[in-house]
Amino acid sequence: MPQRKQRLEKQDPPSVVTMNGYLDELDITVVEEGFTTKDLLEGLLKEASQSGSQEAFFVADLGDVVKKHLRLLKALPRVKPFYAVKCNRSKGVVQMLASLGVGFGCTSKPELALVKSVGVSVDRIICTGPCKQMSQIRYAASQGVQLMTFDNEVELGKVARSHPTARMILSLATDESKSPGCPSVTFGATLKSCRHLLETAKDMNMEVVGVSFHIGRGFTDTQIFTQSIADARLVFEMGAELGYKMRLLDIGGGFPGAKEAKGCFEETTTVVNSALDLYFPEGCGVEIIAELGRYYVDLAFTFVVNIVGKKEVPLDQPGSDDEEPGGKKSFVYHLNDGVYGSFSSVIFNNTCPVPVLHKKLSPDPPLYNSSLWGPTGDNLDRIAEGMELPELHVGDWLIFETMGAYTGPASSSLSGEQPARIYYAMSRVAWEAVQLLQGKLLLPEEEDQESTCAPLSCGWEITETLCVTPVFAPASIM
Repeated sequence: MPQRKQRLEKQDPPSVVTMNGYLDELDITVVEEGFTTKDLLEGLLKEASQSGSQEAFFVADLGDVVKKHLRLLKALPRVKPFYAVKCNRSKGVVQMLASLGVGFGCTSKPELALVKSVGVSVDRIICTGPCKQMSQIRYAASQGVQLMTFDNEVELGKVARSHPTARMILSLATDESKSPGCPSVTFGATLKSCRHLLETAKDMNMEVVGVSFHIGRGFTDTQIFTQSIADARLVFEMGAELGYKMRLLDIGGGFPGAKEAKGCFEETTTVVNSALDLYFPEGCGVEIIAELGRYYVDLAFTFVVNIVGKKEVPLDQPGSDDEEPGGKKSFVYHLNDGVYGSFSSVIFNNTCPVPVLHKKLSPDPPLYNSSLWGPTGDNLDRIAEGMELPELHVGDWLIFETMGAYTGPASSSLSGEQPARIYYAMSRVAWEAVQLLQGKLLLPEEEDQESTCAPLSCGWEITETLCVTPVFAPASIM
């Protein structure tokens, strides 16, 4: 793909890449109202066609990330957002969220290094990996990162040996019997074991400052948040009995971010706010954070790949001996990225991505049983199968939407290929919203006001007026 900066706006906005220094090295296409990510994608595909390039690439709408952030601040006013870096390690997302004052949960040394590289202060970083390597613990200690999670004696002992001044957060298991996303038997301490773990931490002279839990995606009962917050309250009381002054509650993630889940998001946040008011009322001295990943990025990324191989295969249909010659065909297509690269979500999330065809087709074209495979030739490099698609050809482009979570666009591919390039875009109004949150943009005749109320919808689903203070205080822990 071309390396030069892409622009669709009429004129460049001032200081478009100087937001608190976090975005100094990020190349963002700022688009005017009326343009969309699809318009940028079409322009990129046109240039690819002219240059003969067939490289896969992402288009990331950072404006959608900003939208989700504003939505979260409004829905959960007492909660400071943190971002789970493991969900999407693209530098653009990390830089944008850093500029908005979001904190970061890191599960590995590379994630810690990435967050540190963009200038995030250590008081906005939590080392959240449930089973951390000793080298990661030592690296966190050398960088001044203090907050770490644990859910068992072994993990506590590892931190005590390598980072004795760390401040620990006890991870609590949740009752996810109604949530298929993440069985709690794997991670998190049971409520019955919490007192023993707190006593063990006391014997090791380790400071425990808070409690965390995480609700897996796909939950069907929002009251799981109420129960988990109530359980966390009990752990706080156990800690108080042992002399701990715990002052941090991490309510994890699990909040739905898809457009069709808007009602579920509102229902969930209403339940969370009620439970927090009941068990951790305002003024109780406990800081509340949430650690979100998929919520921020899932919808923001669109992935574009090219068909590099095609094969017609016989349909395996028992009882089809009488089928006339020239009957229904079946096709296997190989793409220039697969499950060992940007389609890793197929394995990790057990998803079956559905493509959008870029080329124009005749009305009601015949459909054929089709399967999509990566380029490696590995039997596990299967992206999707059993799809009814028109006949496609080598060189055709396929577009996959909702590709921001666990797609690995910023990580090294196991196939040895370089990760797909990411083109970042955002609307001018979204850019102005970020500037407003940072106090860098004041509306006309409002320079002397202490607060500013401005419409930040930009055609988003949030159409009401959002009132925010000019400077958004960065999330810091204690």
